[in-house]
Amino acid sequence: MGHSRSPSVGKIFMSYDKLEESEVKDLLVCLLYIIKNINDEILLGWWNQSAEKEQLEFFQVLEICLHQFRYQGKKQITAASQAEAQKSSTLPTRGRPHAFMGRTLSLATDTPPHAHTQPDPDATYRTLLEANLATEVGVIILDVVSLFCLQFKNQLEEDDGDNLLMRKIFDILLSYLQMSQSEALLRHVFAVFRTFITKFPAPLFRGHAHLCGDLCYEILKCCNSKLASTRNEACALLYLLMRSNFEFTGKKEFVRVHIQVIISVSRLISDIVVLNSARFQESLAIINNYANSDKAMHHTHFPLQVKDLTKKVRTVLMATAQMKEHENDPEMLVDLQYSLAKSYASTPELRKTWLESMARIHEKHFNFSEAAHCYIHVAALIAEYLKRKAIYNRGCAAFRNISINVESEEQGMKDDRGMQDVQYTEEHLVGLLEQCAELLEKAERYEVMGELYRLIIPFYEKQRDFNRLAEAYAILHRVYDKTVEVMQSNKRLLGKYYRVAFFGQQYFEEEDGKEYIYKEPKVTSLAEISTRLQTLYEDKFGAENVKVIKTSENVNPKDLDPKYAYIQVTYVTPFFEEKELNDRQTDFEKNNNIRRFMFETPFTKTGKAQGSLDEQYKRRTVLTTSHSFPYVKKRILVVYQIHQEMSPIEVAIDEMRNKVNELNEIVMADSPNMIHLQLKLQGTVSAQVNAGPLAYASTFLQTQTRYDNMKVRQLKEVYRQFVKACGEALELNAKLIKSDQLPLHEDMKQNYKQMAAELSKILHEELFIPRSLLVEDNSMCYFPTDRKSVV
Repeated sequence: MGHSRSPSVGKIFMSYDKLEESEVKDLLVCLLYIIKNINDEILLGWWNQSAEKEQLEFFQVLEICLHQFRYQGKKQITAASQAEAQKSSTLPTRGRPHAFMGRTLSLATDTPPHAHTQPDPDATYRTLLEANLATEVGVIILDVVSLFCLQFKNQLEEDDGDNLLMRKIFDILLSYLQMSQSEALLRHVFAVFRTFITKFPAPLFRGHAHLCGDLCYEILKCCNSKLASTRNEACALLYLLMRSNFEFTGKKEFVRVHIQVIISVSRLISDIVVLNSARFQESLAIINNYANSDKAMHHTHFPLQVKDLTKKVRTVLMATAQMKEHENDPEMLVDLQYSLAKSYASTPELRKTWLESMARIHEKHFNFSEAAHCYIHVAALIAEYLKRKAIYNRGCAAFRNISINVESEEQGMKDDRGMQDVQYTEEHLVGLLEQCAELLEKAERYEVMGELYRLIIPFYEKQRDFNRLAEAYAILHRVYDKTVEVMQSNKRLLGKYYRVAFFGQQYFEEEDGKEYIYKEPKVTSLAEISTRLQTLYEDKFGAENVKVIKTSENVNPKDLDPKYAYIQVTYVTPFFEEKELNDRQTDFEKNNNIRRFMFETPFTKTGKAQGSLDEQYKRRTVLTTSHSFPYVKKRILVVYQIHQEMSPIEVAIDEMRNKVNELNEIVMADSPNMIHLQLKLQGTVSAQVNAGPLAYASTFLQTQTRYDNMKVRQLKEVYRQFVKACGEALELNAKLIKSDQLPLHEDMKQNYKQMAAELSKILHEELFIPRSLLVEDNSMCYFPTDRKSVV
């Protein structure tokens, strides 16, 4: 959508590379003198007889004139004059220029003879000469362009203005707004643009959107000008553009200008153009006043539509001010841009602008998962657009298996809101999908890439692009190899999750009382994220005003001192129901498309956090977020939570069930990790640790009459599963170990049998122990090929 200059301008510069700059300017001045004084009939006759290529070259030369004679400003002219004077003073006597050698028209190099001793005293005069010449050149070219537009209107309107000649004429006109001009010349420029809008409504409002978009962008820059006269002219021109668009649609709406103005404001912000809030707000007010005082529009919806547009522009400006305020807070910065992207869910180009801006922020902070999902949403948006255009029938639903967030967010596009202002193609979609694949690989989310390439490969096949097909399958081969590698090594770290709550209306305003789940990279510890957030908010509010709540207990805001900003950070883990775990067996599956999280808080009825086993209660809090991770943001709002209070025997059941699940997960793995297996076994059956399982059994099963019969039966069943899982884990360990690890294995086996015997007494039943573990000395069975070393 951005303005780009034709490369042929550069070619013309190259063709004169053997001439001095002053010589080029002299030739151009001669041409401009001829053009100014030639009869219009002769110029029109030449245009009529010339081909389009010759006409383009003629206007390219005029564009060069405009840039060559642009006004540089008094400071730059004076500085150049002084530099030339310094250079002149170093020349030998014979080499110094004489007064009669100076050329009036070659202003860039014309230096008075006495300039070698001190700064040019005629700098003011020279500045006036340059300024007047720039204005004169500008007026001459404006006259020629206006004449051509008047006489060759039909040629310029071909294909609704989507032709090279219209693009060139329009580029020349835009150049006037892109360069510094005198107020006198700008009045003529704005007058020409007013005529252009009146004479060429079809190219502006029905043709390619870049004409209207580029014009809106430059007008809005003028609305921010320091000169009141320029701002007033720009406001009048923008109002005329809106009104003309409204009348072009039969007095229904001005969608084209509406959308392009919002896009242009977004571009100004992303291009880091400093918008003066007071001046820009004043310009918006002037445009509103024009709409309200325009009697011809009183009985239409036009004034309300103008008000709606200026309100949206103000919203973007307010968000921009907030972005500046939170530029060191990446989560808040992304949230603000997300709110803008969400507000434009029905308009593809506007939503795309902000999603891409969010992606750039994520990439800057190495949040590759979130950056990838920003582009996934953009790709889904384009897929939905192509579906509405009957080009790609699957639409955003094609992304259902990649992210469950996509479909609900990207199907809200409205067919009548600027669909004509974008021209996306299948190539745009494929390019975005390829970009997503690169970021997903950086994020080590290899499993998603298979689903992504299921969308990409059909396009390659349709184009018979076998090179890209070969490359795609090579990429898939590589990432699936990496998947196997990380599953075996368990070295992939997909992030940690933390609940962060904010308290303090005075400081957090609308964030007060809200809870978020933060996704932090790799193995970020609780201390790290707490310190990061504490430092961030101390910088905002002052170190003396920020306090961190270090417990996970429920906070009653009424108990907090309103003078302080409070932050509560709690480590949470993804939460799954038992039946859900059947479909989420790998580490990746337990970290993809997740939105429920859990943390537990121990307590006793006496008020203490910790007590004896028969006094120890636990409160489990399950939090549900508005969207699933990973998402376009790395923090997501908590929208729902439930609390489950567990009695002491239920705590025992839960703890023992977790141990069983952990052991079974390792044993059932396709490629068991021996290190993890041995660590888990040592943490379960070693003499120092198995006191925990035995303690639960002694407390709740030896005095069964005190507890609910159903809970007792559940705990007994968990212990049966526990002994069985430990036995299977030991059998697996026997198959994996080497001879030097035999003593450790034997020690764990003896501890296991001792623990099983104790549990059998408590449960009053014989618990199952695998036959292989009952053999006293089966070392020969472990290492049949290494008998000598064992002996």
